[in-house]
Amino acid sequence: MTIFDEFVISVFNYYKTRFKRKANVIAIFYVSVLQSSLVLLLGIFFAKFLRQMKVDTMSASKAWTLFIIASLIIYFINWLGYSGKKRRVLNAKQIARKSTNHSIWVLWLLPLGTIALAMLILKKT
Repeated sequence: MTIFDEFVISVFNYYKTRFKRKANVIAIFYVSVLQSSLVLLLGIFFAKFLRQMKVDTMSASKAWTLFIIASLIIYFINWLGYSGKKRRVLNAKQIARKSTNHSIWVLWLLPLGTIALAMLILKKT
């Protein structure tokens, strides 16, 4: 079980009591935003690093287009992975392990923190 699997199950279990039918959609959206924000952070870091090394790889508009396409692919892969049997298996594994759920506030601060860090790196010259 990866860390993203644990985060999906934690978000799913938290929202299952409030929004019975939308809990899986919220969990998939959460993990997609988290993974996309990590891709954004890595992309901006490498863009700044390569610019400082005076390597001209691609334009900014092409990089943003590539990020949008990557985000859509990430959402699609998560939708395929966590919509069916895999989520039920992961939920059963977590119940069998009797692990504690992560705090929902910390979980939602993770993507916000990575986006803030990415914007901070993007702003620095």
